[in-house]
Amino acid sequence: MAINKAVKLILKALSYANEGMELETSRRVADLKKLDPMRIFVKKLDEKIYNDGYEVPVRIYFPSEDAMEKGLKEGHPYPLLLFFHGGGWVTESVETYDRVCAQMAQSTEHVVVSVEYRLAPEYKFPIGLTDCYAVARTVFTDRFVLNTPPEKITIMGDSAGGNLAAAVCLMARDRGEFMPRRQILIYPAVGNDYTENSPFDSVRENGRDYLLTSRQVEEYMTLYQSGPKDRQSPYFSPLMEKDLSGLPKTLILTAEYDPLRDEGEAYGERLRAAGNTVQICRIADALHGFFALGIKHLHVQESFDHINRFLKEA
Repeated sequence: MAINKAVKLILKALSYANEGMELETSRRVADLKKLDPMRIFVKKLDEKIYNDGYEVPVRIYFPSEDAMEKGLKEGHPYPLLLFFHGGGWVTESVETYDRVCAQMAQSTEHVVVSVEYRLAPEYKFPIGLTDCYAVARTVFTDRFVLNTPPEKITIMGDSAGGNLAAAVCLMARDRGEFMPRRQILIYPAVGNDYTENSPFDSVRENGRDYLLTSRQVEEYMTLYQSGPKDRQSPYFSPLMEKDLSGLPKTLILTAEYDPLRDEGEAYGERLRAAGNTVQICRIADALHGFFALGIKHLHVQESFDHINRFLKEA
């Protein structure tokens, strides 16, 4: 069902309000999710992984108490999703994504490891990325508490987290320290231009009235970058990579009314053209950020149908 006129007017008003919001206000609004009355209580464990001298917090979610017992005490590892949260590199946290990751563990029957990477602008590119890479290297090289075999690990992220997941896979291929088999990118931010000069129609079509605006994305990227030259780096903008061969089997989910829609799909097509196995699924009538909605939401259910099918095929 398409978005009706009344809902479009509400979305337009909310989009206007979001555009004028200061960073600290945006963070306080995001932090309200910590009070989530619908939080799912599942077995979870907080750990830390070192990135040089910095301790990167991670939270482990188990799909069941039995899974926790088998994973920690019996040495029988469940398959694992290594997850990087969204938030434009500047907001959100493991805590605000608590319900998302808990329902992900239950819905996929995977252990989920959520990463508390450092945020911009206090920590600019590439610091957040190096936090994510350090966690991935530890998990994939069997130095993590769960000892999950690398073939049972999938890298995953939404929005800015999708950017980080794609960048970690590129960095892993280039450095040769480990190599993920699978990546799931949910409406990933993989481009570098959200002005009228963008090559993607979705930036102009969906960049003003559907909650996330192109102006917001541009502001987030400016806060994330250390300088303008960062935008040419494939680790900052994966679409800048000329050689996309030798990358993991990939599932990309996009949202119809999202300024990031076309760049995510273009990245998938380029991965496919480079010889990788890729599935691209556009969620009809969906907005950017839908994945953080409740599990009963139809768009979320549809997403988990795609995710579970992808994981089972792999």
